[in-house]
Amino acid sequence: MKTYITTAIPYVNGAPHLGHAEDYLLADIFARFKRMRGDDVKFQVGTDEHGNKIEKKADELGVDVKKYVDENSKKFQDFISKLGVEYTDFIRTTDSDHEKRVKAIWEKLQDHIYKSNYEGWYCEGCERFVTDNEYKENDGVCPDHQKPYSHLSESNYYYRVSDFKDEIREKIESNELLILPEFRKNEILKLLDDTPDVSISRPKAHLKWGVDVPGDSDQVMYVWMDALSNYITVLGYPDKDISDFWPATVQVVGKDILRFHAILWPAILLGLGLPLPKTLLCHGFILSNGQKMSKSIGNVVDPTEVLEKHGLDAFRYYFSRHVDTFTDGDFTWDKFEDAYNNELANDYGNLVQRLSNLCKKSEIGKKFLEERKVLENGKFKNSWDSDDAEYKRLMDNFEFTKGIDYAWNKIQDVNKRIEDTKPWTVAKENPDEAKVLLASLVSDLLNANEMLKPFLPIAKKVDEIFTSDKIEPPKTPLFPKEFKKA
Repeated sequence: MKTYITTAIPYVNGAPHLGHAEDYLLADIFARFKRMRGDDVKFQVGTDEHGNKIEKKADELGVDVKKYVDENSKKFQDFISKLGVEYTDFIRTTDSDHEKRVKAIWEKLQDHIYKSNYEGWYCEGCERFVTDNEYKENDGVCPDHQKPYSHLSESNYYYRVSDFKDEIREKIESNELLILPEFRKNEILKLLDDTPDVSISRPKAHLKWGVDVPGDSDQVMYVWMDALSNYITVLGYPDKDISDFWPATVQVVGKDILRFHAILWPAILLGLGLPLPKTLLCHGFILSNGQKMSKSIGNVVDPTEVLEKHGLDAFRYYFSRHVDTFTDGDFTWDKFEDAYNNELANDYGNLVQRLSNLCKKSEIGKKFLEERKVLENGKFKNSWDSDDAEYKRLMDNFEFTKGIDYAWNKIQDVNKRIEDTKPWTVAKENPDEAKVLLASLVSDLLNANEMLKPFLPIAKKVDEIFTSDKIEPPKTPLFPKEFKKA
């Protein structure tokens, strides 16, 4: 089975933040899970490199805009690598193939494009036009960027979203385009009626850094038409048949850009005669101690700092188990380090250390575990594949927080079973019975460990410990507690 997973491509006018990390993490969890199930997975990431914000930032810094986007795109590639994200395709909107394909897409959509004058409000931070109603509701200030809307008067090309509203509504209501969570779906259905036709170009007098509009040298393609198309240009559209992987299995986006992915993007796809993605997975914001992160407040958490202080697995554990997949989450250093000490180190790391020590004392290794049918040809015989339908259901439905909770309950069950059965006492009275008991405990641990593999790369190391010829405990704890408070 083929699976296509996409992430929203971030602007390269700033450093990677926790919202970007959440996109990549959720997509990577699902990609790893589907690979474990035997799927052929294509997984896109990339950078959005055109638009006002980028052009202005480069000007402020006094650097060539192409040099600026090259350097910042590399920062995102490095960050994605630090997160352990196993993507297959990285796209930049300044790639020549993308620019060529976006122009071809524009030409295919000509029947739904018209030119008109615009006079009204605009948010530079969101890079979108704002209706009069929205302007009034927000008292003239963007709630996300805390900056007043600008007033614009210019001639642009528009995409006639109105041509597709009824069809988009029908596909959302029928879940042919599944929007998760459900309350986000309801928000989009409310927005749909009032959504105007969308500006898809800017005059070169106001924006030079972008893809030229085919047939009009005075206009540059607006960022949303350019950026949204990356999901299919990376597959080769329209040069190639993309039906092997399109429609996407899931597109992961933040709540602040859902409207573009749930309204404009479907309208573009319908105009091209392409099917809509199967699922839009929308996650919330990550707050800091209940407040939105802000440089002015001084509560911004740098994800790279978290990774460097506590490591990849601790980062992935916290943001998959303690930040809900679908709603706003909260981060404080105290919460993070409590989770590290009391859950990762105690429940999981200590279990691995303890059980591997007991196995070593009883001289248990691969040969005995194969005799007990725990291992097959040196590998764990995955029992959740047939037994744990609930875990598979949660993961297939993108309920990743509940999925890792389910796996963690299994880890805690193994800890409890060790306390209840006391294999060290059994070993004194009946060594053979203790070996059988330990093999059963290893089986339970490896079963839970399989479920943790989409979340924690270190689960692979745990596999290696218990599938070696002779089981040896790790020389240092998997999650040492001796770090300083941040």
